[in-house]
Amino acid sequence: MTAAENVCYTLINVPMDSEPPSEITLKTDLEKGDVKSKTEALKKVIIMILNGEKLPGLLMTIIRFVLPLQDHTIKKLLLVFWEIVPKTTPDGKLLQEMILVCDAYRKDLQHPNEFIRGSTLRFLCKLKEAELLEPLMPAIRACLEHRHSYVRRNAVLAIYTIYRNFEHLIPDAPELIHDFLVNEKDASCKRNAFMMLIHADQDRALDYLSTCIDQVHTFGDILQLVIVELIYKVCHANPSERARFIRCIYNLLQSSSPAVKYEAAGTLVTLSSAPTAIKAAAQCYIDLIIKESDNNVKLIVLDRLIELKDHPSHERVLQDLVMDILRVLGTPDLEVRKKTLQLALDLVSSRNVEELVIVLKKEVIKTNNVTEHEDTDKYRQLLVRTLHSCSVRFPDMAANVIPVLMEFLSDSNEAAAADVLEFVREAVQRFDNLRTLIVEKMLEVFHAIKSVKIYRGALWILGEYCSTKDDIQSVMTEVRRSLGEVSEEEDEGFSSGVIMTEVPIVENEIKKESGELKPEEEVTVGPSQKLVTEMGTYATQSALSSSRPTKKEEERPPLRGFLLDGDFFVAASLATTLTKIALRYVALVPDKKKQNSFVAESMLLMATILHLGKSSLPKKPITDDDVDRISLCLKVLSECSPLMNEIFNKECRLSLSHMLSAKLEEEKLSQKKESEKRNVTVQADDHISFMQLTAKSEMASKEDQFQLSLLAAMGTTQRKEAADPLASKLNKVTQLTGFSDPVYAEAYVHVNQYDIVLDVLVVNQTSDTLQNCTLELATLGDLKLVEKPSPLTLAPHDFANIKANVKVASTENGIIFGNIVYDVSGAASDRNCVVLSDIHIDIMDYIQPAGCTDTEFRQMWAEFEWENKVTVNTNIIDLNEYLQHILKSTNMKCLTPEKALSGYCGFMAANLYARSIFGEDALANVSIEKPIHLGPDAPVTGHIRIRAKSQGMALSLGDKINLSQKKSTV
Repeated sequence: MTAAENVCYTLINVPMDSEPPSEITLKTDLEKGDVKSKTEALKKVIIMILNGEKLPGLLMTIIRFVLPLQDHTIKKLLLVFWEIVPKTTPDGKLLQEMILVCDAYRKDLQHPNEFIRGSTLRFLCKLKEAELLEPLMPAIRACLEHRHSYVRRNAVLAIYTIYRNFEHLIPDAPELIHDFLVNEKDASCKRNAFMMLIHADQDRALDYLSTCIDQVHTFGDILQLVIVELIYKVCHANPSERARFIRCIYNLLQSSSPAVKYEAAGTLVTLSSAPTAIKAAAQCYIDLIIKESDNNVKLIVLDRLIELKDHPSHERVLQDLVMDILRVLGTPDLEVRKKTLQLALDLVSSRNVEELVIVLKKEVIKTNNVTEHEDTDKYRQLLVRTLHSCSVRFPDMAANVIPVLMEFLSDSNEAAAADVLEFVREAVQRFDNLRTLIVEKMLEVFHAIKSVKIYRGALWILGEYCSTKDDIQSVMTEVRRSLGEVSEEEDEGFSSGVIMTEVPIVENEIKKESGELKPEEEVTVGPSQKLVTEMGTYATQSALSSSRPTKKEEERPPLRGFLLDGDFFVAASLATTLTKIALRYVALVPDKKKQNSFVAESMLLMATILHLGKSSLPKKPITDDDVDRISLCLKVLSECSPLMNEIFNKECRLSLSHMLSAKLEEEKLSQKKESEKRNVTVQADDHISFMQLTAKSEMASKEDQFQLSLLAAMGTTQRKEAADPLASKLNKVTQLTGFSDPVYAEAYVHVNQYDIVLDVLVVNQTSDTLQNCTLELATLGDLKLVEKPSPLTLAPHDFANIKANVKVASTENGIIFGNIVYDVSGAASDRNCVVLSDIHIDIMDYIQPAGCTDTEFRQMWAEFEWENKVTVNTNIIDLNEYLQHILKSTNMKCLTPEKALSGYCGFMAANLYARSIFGEDALANVSIEKPIHLGPDAPVTGHIRIRAKSQGMALSLGDKINLSQKKSTV
């Protein structure tokens, strides 16, 4: 047996810096040293044997001088020593000295100390020599009746492994263990005994379970878990047994152990698809999520609920449990809340939408009362989006949701307010009956909006949807209040149709700067408000302090504040709004005098803003684009042509309508694709499978969930291969050496989620025996070799497979390189070496398409610091075809809607997004054009800009695009 085939069950950490001691020194320490010296010497011997040293001279020394000692540490080390020491001669016969060792084992099995007995029994599980075990069988049987449970449970394990490996040594083991199980009281002993019966004699295990099936709920959790496994296996192999044991599984759902409840629920779902069973399992999962404190457990169990939902027949059952699922929102973890809201949204129906909306409204209000935290803002955003989706799918709910959400337009968190605004914009366009309510509510919160972006959006909505005379006048009042310029006399003058002279903003600000105009002299429309500092706290003023506040304490009206900060884009938005409402006012009010006064008021506000923009007061001067926009609006109001009226008051709304309908169409299409995936399609001529008539061999071919979960834990789950598995495997074979090399090698690269398994085929192409043939590997990038492959001996023209595991830490293009070194048997020359070709690990195995909103994309684009610009160099002549080719090559998802990409105009811009399995985001912007002047067959040109948080991700993705840009002609 080669060193590579020797099995050791104990992992020992070996210090690499220590000098290996000589055999004579060790012999002296083992013979004449005290207990401490003997312990240290024995440790060194064990490490040397693990490193491949042969120390046959020390075997008798250890038997004579160390074996009789009663020290517990020595006893424990001796068990490791006997496990790894060679016990046979080269021809396979047992060493004579082992008879003495066998006698020592027997004495230890009768030792009064239960620890020594138990440890020896555990060690016997690792022995593979039947000659050594045979004399010990009476002592092992006697240990089943020992007073201490530690000895009894290890005796059961020893009997099980001996029965499995050498059945002739204890042929009556199942009967013996069955009798032991009936009389045993200790939970761990019963669990081990029952586990043995499951694997050794399933019928006896079932007989025992049948006798105590009503007491199962009183057993310990470790035994209950084994019972669940047995029931699953039995029912999987023999479906007719389901009725016998399904009640037991129902009882185990009430177990006090979370692990038992989880396994019982999973088993119940696989055994029965009855609505009562699904409901009981789902209820059990929900209780587990709520009661368990570990967020990882919550996420795992939530995934099981999501799996249940994906089954078409189970979805209706889960819809009745939506309110229970929403109890999970009490968890503070954002990831758990996100999954819960998504699950609730997928399960919402006309029967439960009202209750769902009530709960979500309460949660939104709750987020306003808690102390501000980063996750609170994100959670509020999630709630707003969920309510938005509910309202779009169930329009009746919008009237309940909108008043609550519009309070958050004045929120300091711009992201949540932007989501609310997007929702309000969609609602006001879609639901005609809610327009009055939305406009009224918008006017209420308008003055409190703090963010300029939200302010712009609110202005647009008011300008677009104010259709009555009163609403239009209210908007004008709010605008003047927000500018903070109009005096009471002016307000009266406006309502009577006479325009009073206005003190321009510029003069007003200059006077304030010079101190001629005190802040209290400036009169603004509307009720007086409390002063708010920049920190968002209320400012208080002492009676003893100066009556005139400093510049920082002055509170400017919001719109004037934005303008003085140099944000004139809001001014362009205001100009458009004023133009729309002025044109609408002219159409509504027949009185010419009032028409003129309103239009003049609007034009005066625009002219004042232009004057302010050109002055030196704002932090940044007005841009030319904004000047053009405001000037255009002034021209439109001065002429009032029917064409402009049509564009401003009809075409704008039509554009929004088109955009929303395109978005809705896209959502419906994705939902349809999702439902098509979930629907089980059955052909008319498919065979009907009757469970009762199914052969046992066919039943066994179905997937065993316990086996699958074990494989998943070991990281050896096989991915679903392509239609032709042989072809897909051959695609992943990499040739490492040439056909004329003395050693030929090729590797099959199998990528699991976080590790790579290299299965290397090594062929000896010479007529010599190659000794110590070793595969030496090294890695570049975020790859780490887990263990060094063991050396092999290859006969002439022989071959062998070597497996190597590589761990992956991030999404980077990794390279594995190395060589094969070997000695030729009988040759006096140095070691021979064959250098291997590099293995490139494909980044695409770790990148998956993902989705995000436009706002999130822009935010990430601004935040990510690594950018890689790739020049388009391709033979593809069609823009759309090139985009599809890039999407297929990079596993990215196109965020730009299909409608925006349709049509042909000679150029194209699209945003792409993907996420790696390590949670890294990758963004790309494709800007391409078709050079028409070069003819119809000219290839596409342009650039692709990639942005990522890490340099490796940006570079790797760029390399992948460069390699796959050209379409292969084959």
